[in-house]
Amino acid sequence: MAKVLEGPGMDLMKKWGMTVPNHVVLTSADQFDALAQANPWLRNNKLVVKAHEAIGSRMKLGLVKVDLDLAGAKKAVTEMLGKNVGSGLTVTQVIVSEMVPHSAEYYLAVKSIREGADLMMASVGGIEIESQWDKVQHVTIEIGEPAPKAAIEAAAKKAGFSKDLAPKVVEFAQKLHQCYDQEDAQYLEINPLVLNAQGELVALDAVTLLDADARYRHPDWNFTFASEFGRPYTSDERAIMEIDSRVKGSVKFIEIPGGDTALLPAGGGASVFYSDAVVARGGTLANYAEYSGDPPDWAVEALTDKVCSLPGIKRIIVGGAIANFTDVKKTFTGIIAGFRRAKADGKLNHVEIWVRRGGPKEAEGLAAMRALADEGFNIHVFDRYTPLTDIVDFAIQGKP
Repeated sequence: MAKVLEGPGMDLMKKWGMTVPNHVVLTSADQFDALAQANPWLRNNKLVVKAHEAIGSRMKLGLVKVDLDLAGAKKAVTEMLGKNVGSGLTVTQVIVSEMVPHSAEYYLAVKSIREGADLMMASVGGIEIESQWDKVQHVTIEIGEPAPKAAIEAAAKKAGFSKDLAPKVVEFAQKLHQCYDQEDAQYLEINPLVLNAQGELVALDAVTLLDADARYRHPDWNFTFASEFGRPYTSDERAIMEIDSRVKGSVKFIEIPGGDTALLPAGGGASVFYSDAVVARGGTLANYAEYSGDPPDWAVEALTDKVCSLPGIKRIIVGGAIANFTDVKKTFTGIIAGFRRAKADGKLNHVEIWVRRGGPKEAEGLAAMRALADEGFNIHVFDRYTPLTDIVDFAIQGKP
């Protein structure tokens, strides 16, 4: 599940026929004047300026400014960009949108559940929704089925929407579900949903979570996913995400600054196990990584190069449990190529490599790894008969 920031999230809703405020996203205050010249609504409407980052409580942090004229919006953009809001997070983007006057706020969302999708609605919204969650009505939509109009109409009536407003809410809810279904979403939320002066429902804010692994099905997804851990993705993280989006199998990479132990595990289970074991044994993690599902060797090579590029590492732990179908020799070919490239670039000086793996063609793969010792690598290779816990102990202690 990957989070999409507010701007591209609203663009997806607009794509499926929902009304959203006019908006622009800026990464530099220098862009403001040109955008104001090209977009009359910026000059002719009251405006809202918000930090375009994956953080909560933006209003409390002073990262939302409302009821601004053009000059006030430009000032807010200038003050907000580059602002440090703690935990190492700096505001790198802002979103400027037209202000939509309204007298009431509503709630609409759809999320993935075991049975399919849970469509939620309430005739209250905004900050009031959390304290009035008992007023939210639910409609379960089975996988592969369209949103059932009769059930949504009944939910809208039960939620307390007026006779005139209910049909508009039902139509908007059907479009939201269509967006959810067609865009491989896992969660879409509109809070608040409001009526504008023309009597149209407008999504004022959007929370959008998509299936990142479905990106290959959506060539128009021209946005990057938002980091969920309080900072933007690094260039190396984005590079691996881009590779992951277009290959069979999976390659994942997240940097953890200051760690001494780098991981290159096979599979999500191994990555979690090794992470826990390293911390339990007194090491500090330099990254999270994973390759699984038999990815191509070139993708594994790229992942390996990023792992080897982590600053200050003392050791790299490679491998996992016993694979069912991942070709150990083939994926090790990618890792070995990555090691050789890193060594040629001077990245593996004084770094020990510890390997443990089993699975199809493990003998050939492990033999190729052992041969790296003849090329000057400080490498230790073990097969399926060595417990995974022992490898972590060996690596932290520096000896078998």
